Amino acid sequence: MESISEIKERLATASNEQLPELIALYKNDPRSGVLKLAESFEKKLAALQKERDRMYEMFHYERLYPEVNYIGGIDEVGRGPLAGPVVACCVILPKDCDILYLNDSKQVPEKKREELYDEIMAKAVSVGIGCVGHEVIDEINILQATFEAMRQAIASMPVKPEHLLVDAVHIPDIRIPQRGIIKGDAKSASIAAASIVAKVTRDRMMCELDVKYPAYGFAKNKGYGSAEHIAALKQYGPCEIHRRSFIGGILGERE
Repeated sequence: MESISEIKERLATASNEQLPELIALYKNDPRSGVLKLAESFEKKLAALQKERDRMYEMFHYERLYPEVNYIGGIDEVGRGPLAGPVVACCVILPKDCDILYLNDSKQVPEKKREELYDEIMAKAVSVGIGCVGHEVIDEINILQATFEAMRQAIASMPVKPEHLLVDAVHIPDIRIPQRGIIKGDAKSASIAAASIVAKVTRDRMMCELDVKYPAYGFAKNKGYGSAEHIAALKQYGPCEIHRRSFIGGILGERE
């Protein structure tokens, strides 16, 4: 007879296709420890199926265009911070995409975002990233800088999208058909993937900038106006990457 530890190992190493048969087998085992293991892995399978069902719904907007081969989801990160760039990303996912757990990047824990970033970069048909720095943001305003970052992202893609799904906005000065979706990063898999890649890309940039400007805590706050960041801004004044158009009200006479 298999020991409980052996059964646990067998369940842990089984494929998702093998698990239902093993669970059914072990649910007939008279030992309570084995029954608990079987029930635990049964819940794991149920959670996995729930996630697959959620991801099927996340491709609802992509399925609206069956005749389009390359649908790009596009999103930005960094409209609100006091410092650093705004970063946009456009992602074309394959039609048979099997990536799970895609969501609005703000709803995904940091460790999981990093894992998904690697999976998206490995499996996507095409990825483009655009970045507009603090000086241009101050010159043309954050909305126009966001549009510019999005256009850069599209232009940098090795395979260009034939249709765009955009989080909330309509991007001016592009000829590709587009559809704006309110809260699209939580409703479209392609936009969610773009949100995650943009977030990880910008976060990494802010961590690098933290080394150059350690007083402001950029590795932690990513340039957003946390209490610690604002306190440092008042104490030390702005550094090179602060957005002057964002901080005048904070600095008062230093504006």
